[in-house]
Amino acid sequence: MRSIGFDSPLYVLPFDHRASFERKMFGFDDPLTPEQTVKIEEAKRVIYDGFLAAIAAGFPRDKACILVDEQFGASILRDAAAEGYAFACPAEKSGQEEFDFEYGEDFAKHIETFRPTFCKVLVRYNPEGDVEMNRRQFARLKRLSDYLRRESKSRFLFELLVPPESAQLEHFGGDRKAYDLNLRPALMAQAIQQMQNAQVEPDIWKVEGLDRREDCERIVATARQGGRDGVGCIVLGRGADDAQVRQWLTTAAGVAGYIGFAVGRTDFWDPLVAWRAGRIKRDAAVKRIADRYREFADVFDATRRQSAA
Repeated sequence: MRSIGFDSPLYVLPFDHRASFERKMFGFDDPLTPEQTVKIEEAKRVIYDGFLAAIAAGFPRDKACILVDEQFGASILRDAAAEGYAFACPAEKSGQEEFDFEYGEDFAKHIETFRPTFCKVLVRYNPEGDVEMNRRQFARLKRLSDYLRRESKSRFLFELLVPPESAQLEHFGGDRKAYDLNLRPALMAQAIQQMQNAQVEPDIWKVEGLDRREDCERIVATARQGGRDGVGCIVLGRGADDAQVRQWLTTAAGVAGYIGFAVGRTDFWDPLVAWRAGRIKRDAAVKRIADRYREFADVFDATRRQSAA
Protein backbone atom coordinates (compact mmCIF):
# COMPACT_ATOMS: atom_id res chain seq x y z
CA MET A 1 0.00 0.00 0.00
CA ARG A 2 1.49 3.32 -1.04
CA SER A 3 1.71 6.27 1.32
CA ILE A 4 -0.68 9.22 1.12
CA GLY A 5 0.49 12.56 -0.20
CA PHE A 6 1.82 14.61 -3.08
CA ASP A 7 3.57 17.87 -2.28
CA SER A 8 5.33 18.79 -5.53
CA PRO A 9 4.14 21.93 -7.36
CA LEU A 10 1.08 21.18 -9.48
CA TYR A 11 -0.48 23.63 -11.92
CA VAL A 12 -3.51 22.00 -13.51
CA LEU A 13 -5.38 23.08 -16.63
CA PRO A 14 -8.76 21.36 -16.14
CA PHE A 15 -11.20 20.83 -19.00
CA ASP A 16 -13.04 17.70 -17.91
CA HIS A 17 -16.33 19.61 -18.04
CA ARG A 18 -19.00 17.51 -19.70
CA ALA A 19 -22.58 18.51 -18.83
CA SER A 20 -21.70 22.22 -18.70
CA PHE A 21 -19.87 21.97 -22.03
CA GLU A 22 -22.82 20.26 -23.69
CA ARG A 23 -25.46 22.65 -22.41
CA LYS A 24 -23.80 25.99 -21.69
CA MET A 25 -21.05 26.09 -24.31
CA PHE A 26 -22.89 24.36 -27.14
CA GLY A 27 -26.57 24.25 -26.16
CA PHE A 28 -26.77 20.51 -26.84
CA ASP A 29 -29.18 18.08 -25.18
CA ASP A 30 -28.60 14.38 -24.56
CA PRO A 31 -28.32 12.11 -26.38
CA LEU A 32 -25.65 13.75 -28.49
CA THR A 33 -25.36 13.06 -32.18
CA PRO A 34 -21.98 11.91 -33.53
CA GLU A 35 -21.54 15.34 -35.13
CA GLN A 36 -22.17 17.10 -31.81
CA THR A 37 -19.68 14.84 -30.05
CA VAL A 38 -17.02 15.71 -32.63
CA LYS A 39 -17.62 19.44 -32.09
CA ILE A 40 -16.99 19.08 -28.35
CA GLU A 41 -13.90 16.96 -28.98
CA GLU A 42 -12.55 19.62 -31.34
CA ALA A 43 -13.10 22.34 -28.71
CA LYS A 44 -11.23 20.32 -26.11
CA ARG A 45 -8.38 19.85 -28.55
CA VAL A 46 -8.07 23.64 -28.75
CA ILE A 47 -7.60 23.74 -24.96
CA TYR A 48 -5.05 20.95 -25.07
CA ASP A 49 -3.18 22.77 -27.81
CA GLY A 50 -3.11 25.79 -25.49
CA PHE A 51 -1.48 23.59 -22.85
CA LEU A 52 1.07 22.36 -25.39
CA ALA A 53 1.76 25.91 -26.51
CA ALA A 54 2.45 26.95 -22.94
CA ILE A 55 4.92 24.07 -22.57
CA ALA A 56 6.62 25.01 -25.85
CA ALA A 57 6.96 28.59 -24.59
CA GLY A 58 8.79 27.49 -21.46
CA PHE A 59 6.11 26.50 -18.95
CA PRO A 60 7.87 24.01 -16.63
CA ARG A 61 6.55 20.58 -17.54
CA ASP A 62 7.40 19.20 -14.10
CA LYS A 63 4.66 21.49 -12.70
CA ALA A 64 2.20 21.13 -15.59
CA CYS A 65 -0.84 18.87 -15.65
CA ILE A 66 -4.08 18.57 -17.59
CA LEU A 67 -7.43 17.26 -16.37
CA VAL A 68 -9.69 15.93 -19.12
CA ASP A 69 -12.45 13.37 -19.40
CA GLU A 70 -12.50 10.08 -21.26
CA GLN A 71 -15.84 10.83 -22.97
CA PHE A 72 -14.58 13.73 -25.08
CA GLY A 73 -10.85 13.57 -24.47
CA ALA A 74 -9.73 9.95 -24.84
CA SER A 75 -7.31 10.82 -27.65
CA ILE A 76 -5.90 13.67 -25.56
CA LEU A 77 -5.36 11.34 -22.61
CA ARG A 78 -3.51 8.90 -24.82
CA ASP A 79 -1.37 11.66 -26.27
CA ALA A 80 -0.52 13.08 -22.85
CA ALA A 81 0.49 9.63 -21.64
CA ALA A 82 2.66 9.02 -24.71
CA GLU A 83 4.38 12.41 -24.30
CA GLY A 84 5.01 11.93 -20.60
CA TYR A 85 2.82 14.77 -19.31
CA ALA A 86 1.10 14.56 -15.95
CA PHE A 87 -2.62 14.14 -16.48
CA ALA A 88 -5.78 13.54 -14.49
CA CYS A 89 -9.04 11.90 -15.41
CA PRO A 90 -12.41 12.18 -13.59
CA ALA A 91 -14.25 9.23 -12.08
CA GLU A 92 -17.57 10.94 -11.31
CA LYS A 93 -20.75 11.29 -13.31
CA SER A 94 -21.04 14.84 -14.54
CA GLY A 95 -23.69 17.32 -13.47
CA GLN A 96 -25.02 15.38 -10.47
CA GLU A 97 -25.56 16.64 -6.94
CA GLU A 98 -24.60 13.26 -5.49
CA PHE A 99 -21.29 11.62 -6.30
CA ASP A 100 -21.49 8.36 -8.20
CA PHE A 101 -19.15 6.54 -10.55
CA GLU A 102 -19.28 7.52 -14.22
CA TYR A 103 -18.75 3.91 -15.25
CA GLY A 104 -20.42 2.13 -12.34
CA GLU A 105 -18.85 -1.17 -11.39
CA ASP A 106 -16.32 -0.77 -14.20
CA PHE A 107 -14.67 2.29 -12.61
CA ALA A 108 -11.38 0.48 -11.96
CA LYS A 109 -11.20 -0.84 -15.52
CA HIS A 110 -11.47 2.69 -16.91
CA ILE A 111 -8.83 4.02 -14.52
CA GLU A 112 -6.38 1.33 -15.54
CA THR A 113 -7.12 1.78 -19.24
CA PHE A 114 -5.48 5.20 -19.11
CA ARG A 115 -3.48 4.96 -15.86
CA PRO A 116 -3.70 8.68 -15.13
CA THR A 117 -1.26 10.41 -12.83
CA PHE A 118 -4.32 11.42 -10.80
CA CYS A 119 -7.81 10.01 -10.56
CA LYS A 120 -10.08 12.96 -9.81
CA VAL A 121 -13.50 13.17 -8.22
CA LEU A 122 -15.75 16.19 -7.85
CA VAL A 123 -17.89 15.97 -4.71
CA ARG A 124 -20.53 18.37 -3.47
CA TYR A 125 -20.59 17.90 0.27
CA ASN A 126 -22.00 20.07 3.02
CA PRO A 127 -21.60 18.65 6.55
CA GLU A 128 -25.07 19.97 7.38
CA GLY A 129 -26.61 18.56 4.21
CA ASP A 130 -28.71 15.46 3.55
CA VAL A 131 -27.41 12.83 5.99
CA GLU A 132 -28.34 9.78 3.94
CA MET A 133 -26.91 11.20 0.74
CA ASN A 134 -23.67 12.02 2.54
CA ARG A 135 -23.47 8.46 3.85
CA ARG A 136 -23.90 7.06 0.36
CA GLN A 137 -21.16 9.34 -0.89
CA PHE A 138 -18.85 8.24 1.93
CA ALA A 139 -19.28 4.59 0.96
CA ARG A 140 -18.51 5.14 -2.72
CA LEU A 141 -15.58 7.45 -2.01
CA LYS A 142 -14.03 5.06 0.49
CA ARG A 143 -14.26 2.30 -2.09
CA LEU A 144 -12.39 4.45 -4.60
CA SER A 145 -9.87 5.64 -2.02
CA ASP A 146 -9.09 2.06 -0.97
CA TYR A 147 -8.69 0.99 -4.58
CA LEU A 148 -6.32 3.82 -5.44
CA ARG A 149 -4.14 3.26 -2.38
CA ARG A 150 -3.97 -0.51 -2.60
CA GLU A 151 -4.28 -1.48 -6.25
CA SER A 152 -3.53 1.48 -8.50
CA LYS A 153 -0.55 3.69 -9.22
CA SER A 154 -2.83 6.69 -9.82
CA ARG A 155 -2.96 9.30 -7.09
CA PHE A 156 -6.23 10.56 -5.61
CA LEU A 157 -7.28 14.13 -6.45
CA PHE A 158 -10.40 15.22 -4.55
CA GLU A 159 -12.31 18.32 -5.68
CA LEU A 160 -14.44 19.48 -2.75
CA LEU A 161 -17.34 21.87 -3.29
CA VAL A 162 -19.32 23.03 -0.26
CA PRO A 163 -22.52 24.59 -1.61
CA PRO A 164 -24.70 26.33 0.99
CA GLU A 165 -27.79 24.73 2.41
CA SER A 166 -30.89 26.94 2.18
CA ALA A 167 -30.88 27.74 5.90
CA GLN A 168 -27.19 28.63 5.80
CA LEU A 169 -27.70 31.03 2.92
CA GLU A 170 -30.78 32.53 4.55
CA HIS A 171 -28.67 33.26 7.63
CA PHE A 172 -26.68 35.67 5.46
CA GLY A 173 -29.74 37.15 3.81
CA GLY A 174 -29.11 35.24 0.61
CA ASP A 175 -25.65 36.80 0.22
CA ARG A 176 -23.43 34.09 -1.28
CA LYS A 177 -20.27 36.17 -0.79
CA ALA A 178 -21.01 36.52 2.92
CA TYR A 179 -21.50 32.76 3.16
CA ASP A 180 -18.22 32.15 1.31
CA LEU A 181 -16.33 34.48 3.63
CA ASN A 182 -17.86 33.73 7.02
CA LEU A 183 -19.12 30.13 6.99
CA ARG A 184 -17.74 28.13 4.09
CA PRO A 185 -14.14 27.96 5.41
CA ALA A 186 -15.27 26.23 8.62
CA LEU A 187 -17.54 23.89 6.67
CA MET A 188 -14.68 23.00 4.34
CA ALA A 189 -12.47 22.02 7.27
CA GLN A 190 -15.33 20.05 8.79
CA ALA A 191 -15.95 18.28 5.48
CA ILE A 192 -12.30 17.28 5.15
CA GLN A 193 -12.33 15.98 8.73
CA GLN A 194 -15.45 13.91 8.10
CA MET A 195 -13.99 12.44 4.92
CA GLN A 196 -10.87 11.45 6.82
CA ASN A 197 -13.01 9.90 9.55
CA ALA A 198 -14.74 7.87 6.82
CA GLN A 199 -11.30 6.66 5.63
CA VAL A 200 -11.40 8.67 2.43
CA GLU A 201 -7.75 9.65 1.91
CA PRO A 202 -6.92 11.97 -1.00
CA ASP A 203 -3.36 12.80 -1.94
CA ILE A 204 -4.47 16.29 -2.99
CA TRP A 205 -7.45 18.40 -1.98
CA LYS A 206 -8.69 20.65 -4.76
CA VAL A 207 -10.56 23.31 -2.82
CA GLU A 208 -12.50 26.50 -3.43
CA GLY A 209 -10.61 29.76 -3.09
CA LEU A 210 -10.46 31.51 0.26
CA ASP A 211 -10.13 35.22 0.97
CA ARG A 212 -8.17 35.02 4.22
CA ARG A 213 -4.74 33.55 4.85
CA GLU A 214 -5.82 32.14 8.21
CA ASP A 215 -8.55 30.13 6.51
CA CYS A 216 -6.02 28.69 4.06
CA GLU A 217 -3.82 27.73 6.99
CA ARG A 218 -6.75 26.02 8.68
CA ILE A 219 -7.52 23.97 5.58
CA VAL A 220 -3.90 22.81 5.25
CA ALA A 221 -3.71 21.96 8.95
CA THR A 222 -6.85 19.84 8.66
CA ALA A 223 -5.75 18.15 5.43
CA ARG A 224 -2.36 17.27 6.97
CA GLN A 225 -3.44 16.24 10.45
CA GLY A 226 -2.79 12.79 11.83
CA GLY A 227 0.46 12.14 10.00
CA ARG A 228 -0.78 13.20 6.56
CA ASP A 229 2.22 15.50 6.19
CA GLY A 230 2.61 15.09 2.43
CA VAL A 231 -0.99 15.87 1.48
CA GLY A 232 -1.25 18.95 -0.72
CA CYS A 233 -3.96 21.50 -1.46
CA ILE A 234 -4.63 23.30 -4.73
CA VAL A 235 -7.00 26.17 -5.49
CA LEU A 236 -9.82 25.68 -7.99
CA GLY A 237 -10.99 28.55 -10.15
CA ARG A 238 -14.77 28.06 -9.92
CA GLY A 239 -15.19 29.97 -13.18
CA ALA A 240 -14.47 33.26 -11.42
CA ASP A 241 -13.12 36.32 -13.18
CA ASP A 242 -9.43 37.06 -13.58
CA ALA A 243 -9.16 39.43 -10.60
CA GLN A 244 -10.88 37.02 -8.23
CA VAL A 245 -8.74 34.08 -9.26
CA ARG A 246 -5.57 36.13 -8.82
CA GLN A 247 -6.68 37.09 -5.31
CA TRP A 248 -7.34 33.49 -4.35
CA LEU A 249 -4.01 32.34 -5.75
CA THR A 250 -2.10 35.12 -4.02
CA THR A 251 -3.75 34.33 -0.69
CA ALA A 252 -3.08 30.59 -0.92
CA ALA A 253 0.40 30.61 -2.47
CA GLY A 254 2.00 32.06 0.64
CA VAL A 255 0.73 29.18 2.79
CA ALA A 256 2.89 26.07 3.06
CA GLY A 257 0.87 23.08 1.90
CA TYR A 258 -0.80 24.87 -0.99
CA ILE A 259 1.09 23.49 -3.95
CA GLY A 260 -0.72 24.98 -6.93
CA PHE A 261 -4.04 25.47 -8.65
CA ALA A 262 -6.59 24.04 -11.06
CA VAL A 263 -8.04 26.92 -13.09
CA GLY A 264 -10.06 25.96 -16.15
CA ARG A 265 -12.98 28.08 -17.33
CA THR A 266 -11.20 31.34 -16.50
CA ASP A 267 -8.48 30.19 -18.91
CA PHE A 268 -10.47 28.79 -21.79
CA TRP A 269 -14.13 29.80 -21.77
CA ASP A 270 -13.94 33.25 -23.37
CA PRO A 271 -11.37 32.25 -26.02
CA LEU A 272 -13.47 29.23 -27.00
CA VAL A 273 -16.66 31.28 -27.20
CA ALA A 274 -14.90 33.87 -29.37
CA TRP A 275 -13.43 31.17 -31.64
CA ARG A 276 -16.75 29.37 -32.07
CA ALA A 277 -18.43 32.69 -32.91
CA GLY A 278 -15.83 33.39 -35.59
CA ARG A 279 -14.47 36.47 -33.83
CA ILE A 280 -10.95 35.06 -33.52
CA LYS A 281 -8.93 32.41 -35.32
CA ARG A 282 -8.14 29.05 -33.77
CA ASP A 283 -4.48 29.96 -33.31
CA ALA A 284 -5.49 33.09 -31.39
CA ALA A 285 -7.72 31.03 -29.07
CA VAL A 286 -4.85 28.61 -28.44
CA LYS A 287 -2.50 31.47 -27.63
CA ARG A 288 -4.95 33.17 -25.26
CA ILE A 289 -5.44 29.93 -23.33
CA ALA A 290 -1.69 29.34 -23.14
CA ASP A 291 -1.02 32.92 -22.00
CA ARG A 292 -3.65 32.83 -19.27
CA TYR A 293 -2.41 29.47 -17.98
CA ARG A 294 1.13 30.86 -17.78
CA GLU A 295 -0.04 34.09 -16.13
CA PHE A 296 -1.73 32.26 -13.27
CA ALA A 297 1.39 30.15 -12.77
CA ASP A 298 3.46 33.33 -12.64
CA VAL A 299 1.13 34.79 -9.99
CA PHE A 300 1.44 31.68 -7.84
CA ASP A 301 5.21 31.42 -8.29
CA ALA A 302 5.82 35.10 -7.51
CA THR A 303 3.88 34.91 -4.27
CA ARG A 304 5.72 31.76 -3.19
CA ARG A 305 9.07 33.42 -3.84
CA GLN A 306 8.07 36.49 -1.83
CA SER A 307 6.91 34.32 1.07
CA ALA A 308 10.17 32.38 1.06
CA ALA A 309 12.35 35.49 0.96
